[in-house]
Amino acid sequence: MSLLSRAALPVLLLGSLLTGCATHSDGTAPLNQRTWPVCSLLGGLVGGGLGAIESGGWAAGGAALGLVTGGLICYAQDGDEDKDGVFDRRDRCPDTPANTPVDNRGCPLPQYPAATPPAAEPAAQSEVITLSDQGNVLFAFNSAELTTEAHYQLQALLPKLQSADVVAIKVVGHTDSKGSDEYNQRLSERRASSVAAFLLSQGLAPGKLTSQGKGESEPVADNATEEGRAQNRRVELHIQR
Repeated sequence: MSLLSRAALPVLLLGSLLTGCATHSDGTAPLNQRTWPVCSLLGGLVGGGLGAIESGGWAAGGAALGLVTGGLICYAQDGDEDKDGVFDRRDRCPDTPANTPVDNRGCPLPQYPAATPPAAEPAAQSEVITLSDQGNVLFAFNSAELTTEAHYQLQALLPKLQSADVVAIKVVGHTDSKGSDEYNQRLSERRASSVAAFLLSQGLAPGKLTSQGKGESEPVADNATEEGRAQNRRVELHIQR
């Protein structure tokens, strides 16, 4: 056997052995480059043993060659020991816990807490107080002037209307169906304005108060009867909290 053949025999046998181990170290996963010292030691033992078969002089050379070859073979293997999808050769953060998102270097990605949606603002509360001609006459006939009874009703409501939690009050005037639509619209506006002016005169904050007339467009009772028309002749206070 030639000198070259004798030198190559341990290397070929060693390469086959270590490549097989590196490729299937546990039956499924490859060895990685961090195991190269073990591979070098194994290579040295195998190389020395194979060299000794030839002669005692070959043992030292085979061991040295086996050390280098074994280390290089294992170091060249691209394993993924922590199963993070980044080969160990490029993994700058080994032993990453399972199922941890990583960047292209194998290091865990920053984890940010889930954004908390802003708390929903509490829904505004509203209340409607209705003052009608049913039982108490609010206005003189065909007039926007408040009666004495209407003054009493409104004054009784002032503590509630002046409460700190009240943010807005809309005064809405309504009429029955007697007369033309245009006339009733104007009459409802004048009556709503009269109520708003009285409340302002009693100290209600101007910024909270508005008025609106809706004429005969929103009846709450039958305009064919006197009782129904009396209910439709009304003023509503829409209170917003």
